[in-house]
Amino acid sequence: MAARPLLFALVLFAPFCDAVESLRITQLQRCGDLLEEQRLSYCLSVRGIEEGPLEVLLGEQRLASDTVQREGASLRLTLPVNTPSAALHLEQGKRRSNPVWLSSGRSQVLAAGPDEVEKNSDGLTSYRDLVGLLIEEKHEGLAEARRLAEKYQAQVVGAIPPLNFYQLRIPAKNLLERDALILRIGSETSVDAVVVEESAPEKGEEAERNASVRQSGQDEWIANRAADAVHFYRHAEGLLPAGKAPTPLRIGVIERDLDFDAPDFSAYLGACHPQGRTCVYGRDASRADGHGSTVAGILAANWGEGGNSGFLQALDDVGPGFEVIVERNSDAGISANIAASVNLVEDGARILNWSWGIHRIGTRDVEGDEVDSLVRSGIAMSGYEELLEEFFLWLRREHPEVVVINSAGNGAAHSGADEYRLPSSFVTDQLLVVGGHQRNPRSKGSVEDPDYVSRRDSSNLDMRVDVMAAACVRASTAEAGKRGEVHCGTSYATPLVSAVVAAMLSINPQLRPEELRMLLRRSAMTIGGDFEAVDAEDLTAPILPSERAYQLDHPDVGRSARLDMRKALELARQSRDRVR
Repeated sequence: MAARPLLFALVLFAPFCDAVESLRITQLQRCGDLLEEQRLSYCLSVRGIEEGPLEVLLGEQRLASDTVQREGASLRLTLPVNTPSAALHLEQGKRRSNPVWLSSGRSQVLAAGPDEVEKNSDGLTSYRDLVGLLIEEKHEGLAEARRLAEKYQAQVVGAIPPLNFYQLRIPAKNLLERDALILRIGSETSVDAVVVEESAPEKGEEAERNASVRQSGQDEWIANRAADAVHFYRHAEGLLPAGKAPTPLRIGVIERDLDFDAPDFSAYLGACHPQGRTCVYGRDASRADGHGSTVAGILAANWGEGGNSGFLQALDDVGPGFEVIVERNSDAGISANIAASVNLVEDGARILNWSWGIHRIGTRDVEGDEVDSLVRSGIAMSGYEELLEEFFLWLRREHPEVVVINSAGNGAAHSGADEYRLPSSFVTDQLLVVGGHQRNPRSKGSVEDPDYVSRRDSSNLDMRVDVMAAACVRASTAEAGKRGEVHCGTSYATPLVSAVVAAMLSINPQLRPEELRMLLRRSAMTIGGDFEAVDAEDLTAPILPSERAYQLDHPDVGRSARLDMRKALELARQSRDRVR
């Protein structure tokens, strides 16, 4: 009898013993003077940090205590300017945090705080006193930006040096004063363009418009032969290049965060060595079914654990290893997306996954109605277009091996209308554009049947779209073994293409972006019936005779392209073997 109260007390106490809060990094970004040339400062926000010793590991190196300043749940790191970019994580006792990517890249921009934005005449939230300047190439960017800052009583606070882009904090108390200063600064002969940041109320990076969700999800991947591609990769002999140790392939995913407490990602906590396996780095989110978790999960989620399934994770032990870096620099809109992309490319990313895009106010969909998804004003669009143009010019000049894979958008509009849609409207070999399809419930044919799928009603379309892929997937969940809700959109078709492109490059690292597009199109199945360009109803660029061995009467010619992941891997191996 005397033992019963003690047993009762132990039972009550047990849940509290198990409820030790997880150690998670929720923010990591440059802080202090972003233009500092002698040292680098990084600020971290950490959840679950406790009193007692805390170790900070950057790659294989444990940072010295004098480089780490700790205050409550915040850390500040002060590192030499020559510190190499690497994954960083925390250790406290037996607990390990999520690894985040610490980039020592020079491209860093500031996000406006809640007191530094206003609603403009279009009802969009607009930055009041932070603007970006694209300086003409013939000028030394930083010196010219500082000259202009002094002239207009402003301050240079951020930069993307490879693009000659500099962020200024201007002395504007409202949007009227801002616009007046923009006109004056924009008239300077050394200024190519002024970039104004705006944001919109959508929760997701590519929230679907009037989305209707059918409960299918992962089964949609059958239409792209994902499981067949995994089987081929795992069992084909001599698939990877012989003669040297395989190099892990790095993929940059422009997203805010993902949930490392979800079973889909819990295996990626702590240090990760990418040789022969997949590693994921990113800031921790509070929700398992967020946009970043779903996009990253298509690439790397643990199979059968918590809703999503990662294509690259299925190639562990047979592939060269893949590093999936989820990073967005800061919350400074499109400028931050480009800053993060530049740093990731300079850090060795071969693929950039852009599951984002914007429409200009006034964009019309295929029915003639105005698009209200992710819209921006004309002044913002003009600046973004110039910034994106500079990015792709730099990419072609300095990193011609890098490929950007971008969602077509979910406005049911034309993806190639360059005045109304960015960035998918850009025409460059280094940009692949992905639309979204869904299973056709009326089709009774095989997976090769063009009517097996139909275009997702919300997906943007036209000849600028290179290929379509499954738009629907099951999101990650907080509980192991539980099926996630179905999320749909071109955001989720895009990483499916990024995943197979990563696998293709692991088979033949010599493939150039234009060759990747060619192989994806040559291997593609078709979708729907015949579409005439004069009717502007092409779902993708129509398949050409040259993409079907110059057979003019081939039944695929004139139809739109649907991703075939297995065939794409086969063609990647054939392309390597032909060079031998």
